[in-house]
Amino acid sequence: MNPVDATQTPAWAWLGQLRDSLNVDFRGWFAADPQRAQRLSFHAADLFVDMSKTYLTADIKTALLQLAEQVGVAERREAMFRGERINVTENRAVLHTALRQPVSALAEEHLEVAGQDVTADVRAVLERIYEFARNVRSGRWLGVTGKQIRTVVNIGIGGSDLGPVMAYEALKPYVQQGIECRFVSNIDPTDIAQTLKGANPETTLFIVASKTFTTAETITNAKQARGWLIDGLRAHGVIDGSEASLNAAVAKHFVAVSTNLEKVAEFGIDPRNAFGFWDWVGGRYSVDSAVGTVLAIAIGPDNFEEFLAGFHAIDEHFRTAPAAENVPLLMGLLNVFYTNFLGAATHAVLPYSQFLHRFPAYLQQLTMESNGKRVRWDGSEVSTATGEVWWGEPGTNGQHAFYQLIHQGTQLIPADFIGFANPTYPLSFDGVDQHELFLSNFFGQTAALAFGKTADEVRGEGTPEEIVSARVFPGNKPTVSIMAEALTPRILGELIALYEHIVFTQGVVWGIDSFDQWGVELGKQMALKLAPAISGDAAAIAAQDTSTQQLIGFYRAHRH
Repeated sequence: MNPVDATQTPAWAWLGQLRDSLNVDFRGWFAADPQRAQRLSFHAADLFVDMSKTYLTADIKTALLQLAEQVGVAERREAMFRGERINVTENRAVLHTALRQPVSALAEEHLEVAGQDVTADVRAVLERIYEFARNVRSGRWLGVTGKQIRTVVNIGIGGSDLGPVMAYEALKPYVQQGIECRFVSNIDPTDIAQTLKGANPETTLFIVASKTFTTAETITNAKQARGWLIDGLRAHGVIDGSEASLNAAVAKHFVAVSTNLEKVAEFGIDPRNAFGFWDWVGGRYSVDSAVGTVLAIAIGPDNFEEFLAGFHAIDEHFRTAPAAENVPLLMGLLNVFYTNFLGAATHAVLPYSQFLHRFPAYLQQLTMESNGKRVRWDGSEVSTATGEVWWGEPGTNGQHAFYQLIHQGTQLIPADFIGFANPTYPLSFDGVDQHELFLSNFFGQTAALAFGKTADEVRGEGTPEEIVSARVFPGNKPTVSIMAEALTPRILGELIALYEHIVFTQGVVWGIDSFDQWGVELGKQMALKLAPAISGDAAAIAAQDTSTQQLIGFYRAHRH
């Protein structure tokens, strides 16, 4: 189906009229409608989502839902779930939702794509991953010297790193004692040098995650890791220089997440220890695939199944909930309204949980790599702004850094607040529950952003007139509050899937292919071409622009 130009729909015109007459007044809105909070709060699986402090009015909500209908969000959603090739520039299906189908799907309805039983394929790979994870966790999988694995190092980049490291950090209370996971992504040698510091080659396992096994950063770091392992084992007299002993060491200390078994074997990894996934899994949607092998080892198969169950619960909500109560749909449509009608260029995600400190970084790839596009899926130019800059930090750290801009700055910055009723560590002091103190900031900030403080209220505090204006908070800043009982594997899966489908909704409205990422390719190609110039090849240097020549010259002059 061809993309619909959203700007030519009746709903878009109506939204423009509503924007022109919009007078946001949260104080007045809540006073006039005592049921506003209840009416604009929804349940999505185990998530409680309060959208009452957004710019939704009855008319704006109706217009946004009409926009979704007129651009065909529901039809595109069903095409995705059916396995149609909606990633048109790569001619691929988009089936990350198939990665989290429950075991019961094997006995019920199977999903087939291009003659392949996707449901059975996914479960087969999962069972192999679970068997491997159990072997590592129980000590049945041993290093070449017979010692149990204590450190697991995941080597990947992009989706093969951001998802696993975010989820590992978020679920640390579920990590098995005695197993530590570390992550290497950056090609900067500092990253792998620091990651391997203090690790024991005899008890370290490497997971090399690269679908093609050709990703430059990942393979470079994997080669460094292989050299570190061999040098360390040789220094301890564990292996000699024979090819057989080297291969034995690599086979016991390296596994792969890849579908290129030929390249895996060339590296020295036993292809039987390679866990594959499919071309219909985009990197930024892959944490619940074999890319999550490191997480399955850390938290165990049972918890990983709960993680998948959370994704699936939101998938079902997005697929089946009525549009007027469909949380990912509504949040995605609201983001379109903020971006295209109110000029919001950024979106903040503010988790009130230290365990989610990498969640905003994870969302940066999910959202900006997906929707940072300038052409629609038919190749035509977009007719409106697309994408936002996503960013954030955990509360309360962010309060002492950038909340000033959100409260009193001149830019509109919609923000999502995420919090949990129960802490992992219920600490108190002097009779004060520290988690309640923490959440008081969550609730206080969203209220302050919504309702602000007037000049008269500032004056009423005895503030000198000359600085009254500096202490006024205009309020009327939009936020969404997302809460759950606790941060568990299931809830983390629900949060990730929520944002996946928000991204999907926005992409359909804009008519773009949210599942390719050609924008990352040119710089990587240029880097490969520049390598000889950096090494001093005169002809290669001469072929560069003068700025690049100058930068290479500085580097060569100052490299020790």
